[in-house]
Amino acid sequence: MIVNILRFSFKDGVSPDEQAGVLERMRRTASVESVEFGVVGRDIGDPRDGFTHAYTAAVADLAALERYLHDPVHLAGDPRIFPYIARLSAVRFSDDPDPDLTAKVEDLHLQKVRTYPEWGRMLAEVVDGTIATEVPS
Repeated sequence: MIVNILRFSFKDGVSPDEQAGVLERMRRTASVESVEFGVVGRDIGDPRDGFTHAYTAAVADLAALERYLHDPVHLAGDPRIFPYIARLSAVRFSDDPDPDLTAKVEDLHLQKVRTYPEWGRMLAEVVDGTIATEVPS
């Protein structure tokens, strides 16, 4: 299992209705075929961290992760999510013992950045330094 947790906060001025729309789009993404379980809601961690909400999506393996990253629902949702996000931070973990899993996950992520450069730029605007958004030179 590969679990991705995103903690985030909305930009100032995002209305409650706009927030609800973003959270609904995230719930759709967290419910695609490749996701084993997903949760979207309030972040109940340390408020000093500055995050108000969290998103979790868990996939069974690397093949499911690749399907998730390129799922049409995911691709359509992100451009209607990122513009409302002020800051985002990711935590990933897995029970897979493969010592190369981190590199393989990173490769899939960077493949998506290369395939969808505008997606990579949108992500880079909100990321908190924990997700690679550029292909290393």
